[in-house]
Amino acid sequence: MKSIDIVVPCYNESQVLNIFYNAIEEVVLSMPTYKFNYIFVDDGSYDDTLSILKNLAKKDNKVKYISFSRNFGKESAMYAGLKQSSGDMVLIMDSDMQNPPSMIPTMVKYIEEGYDCCGGYRADRTGDGKLRTFFTNRFYKITNKISEVNMPNGAGDFRLMTRKMVDAILALSEVQRFSKGIFSWVGFNTKWISFENVERAGGVSKWNFFKLFSYAIDGITAFSTFPLKIASILGFFISCFSFIYLIYIILKTLIFGIDVPGYASIITINLFIGGIIILSCGILGEYIAKIYLEVKKRPIYIMAETNIEENNDKK
Repeated sequence: MKSIDIVVPCYNESQVLNIFYNAIEEVVLSMPTYKFNYIFVDDGSYDDTLSILKNLAKKDNKVKYISFSRNFGKESAMYAGLKQSSGDMVLIMDSDMQNPPSMIPTMVKYIEEGYDCCGGYRADRTGDGKLRTFFTNRFYKITNKISEVNMPNGAGDFRLMTRKMVDAILALSEVQRFSKGIFSWVGFNTKWISFENVERAGGVSKWNFFKLFSYAIDGITAFSTFPLKIASILGFFISCFSFIYLIYIILKTLIFGIDVPGYASIITINLFIGGIIILSCGILGEYIAKIYLEVKKRPIYIMAETNIEENNDKK
């Protein structure tokens, strides 16, 4: 009997956890030829998330939980769940019911057919604002063009993976993680299936526009050095323009004499070049910050408590 671990990152999800658990249990009971375990990762929640997980664990020994000492972010929560998993297959999904549990049998079928990964992507962005949809679409297009990874538009973290692929992901132990890129970078044979976007079963999204924008910057800088090349290219063209403009000023002065007016143009050029310099410094700063965080080798997460060892002892 093959085993499947379901990794579920949780951050203040007390309103949806029981709904999610009941929905997943219906799917699990319909697949008796597989052995399921749940790994819920409490990412420093300040509501009743951990209490609910403990209650679920008391009545169901398939339920395992990890609780962080503080909020380390979804990337850390997913890494922790993958690290503590031991199943032949591992499924990552959210608890807000926006990842349909009904898709699990289909995902398992594709893995059994020989795929290493079956990932879900949103067929549409119904419910998202126009501005968020616009920038999300641009992010996927830009990332796929300038980086070494390829992600379908709407691809998320909802995916079922073989043990082989999970082990490859865990071998990449960088602190600044961008899992969507890591999943693509490690390769393996992936089957993509679409699903309709639905509203959350409860609670509110933890992602606002600025968090998503910062996340997008992290994703681009994690898998592409193209922004650094942009700074070099801009510097080259501005230098060429400055040299041409210098020749123009010299010739104009020799032919027509000194022309005092020009304050506005000088200020405009200075501001433009200054902006480019600041932009270039900002791009360099993003990469230097990542180097700084990596070389300190701090742990990706700190575990406050868990019942995984306890459950393993029962087995």
